[in-house]
Amino acid sequence: FYDRRLSGNGTYSCGSCHVQELAFTDGLATAKGSTEQFHVRGSMSLANVAYLTTLTWGNPLLDSLEEQALLPMFGETPVELGLAGMEAELFQRLRDEPLYQELFPAAFPGDEDPIRLDTITKAIAAFERSLLSYRSPYDRYRYDGDPSGMSEAALRGMDLFFSEKLECFHCHGGFNLSDSVQHDGTTFTEVMFHNTGLYNIGESGAYPEGNAGVYDISGNEADMGRFRAPTLRNIALTAPYMHDGSILTLGEVLDHYAAGGRTIADGPNAGVGSKNKFKSELITGFDLTEEEKADVIAFLESLTDDEFLTDPRHADPWAEAP
Repeated sequence: FYDRRLSGNGTYSCGSCHVQELAFTDGLATAKGSTEQFHVRGSMSLANVAYLTTLTWGNPLLDSLEEQALLPMFGETPVELGLAGMEAELFQRLRDEPLYQELFPAAFPGDEDPIRLDTITKAIAAFERSLLSYRSPYDRYRYDGDPSGMSEAALRGMDLFFSEKLECFHCHGGFNLSDSVQHDGTTFTEVMFHNTGLYNIGESGAYPEGNAGVYDISGNEADMGRFRAPTLRNIALTAPYMHDGSILTLGEVLDHYAAGGRTIADGPNAGVGSKNKFKSELITGFDLTEEEKADVIAFLESLTDDEFLTDPRHADPWAEAP
């Protein structure tokens, strides 16, 4: 995960776009690959990724961490790790590392050639499944029964968040604050994507070309602008927001939903998002006072798990000691 030899030019690793102290995001509006090419979407948090039903912003077909790892490794539109056509060189790089000569045979005993593409992706996926975030102030209050776990403002914000007035919980409910979750005991798998009225280009319902969510996969007009609702765990640290990083602050995110969609006054993406014909019926708008808005933000900040952000088990083992 943290080894830069996993990129074609030796400059990038998975950890370059998924930084621990940023809840395994990168702080950029859209991700940048090893060749300095920017993507059209932002790096998603890996917190509790083991529980997700799908693994990207807008692909309902991708549900395996092992399979997902292949996309940044070998994808070319855009280039991420830039390993296309370099499989043999990658294997040799890793086979030459003394640490891997010890660890891979231990992880895959009895395998004559334990360093292969499938074992590499299994190892990365195993690490990603260990990235569990469940020790925030919200968790202490809600699940540990600690009445002092959250501030009064955060408690008021929690009541608003889970109210029918705001409707947030429909897409950001449950233990992972997302509606795309599976776990032991799940009776059926839900694969949920939503159009939140972020765009309505030319009042046609369109989103920017090549960044239209599930529509880019299905070609079905009804899927225009439908993206996965990400987990809100550690959300205060993962700005900028939305799939394309086009909203800078949590306050502005609330303004977007309060308006029932975003209005872009001019430019190539101009349009009134609240009137997008493909928008989710849950995005209807609401009124918030400034105090209520501050309370909801306080609640969202209570989802920050400091232990997760500093857990040495998840830190970069290749980093030089300070």
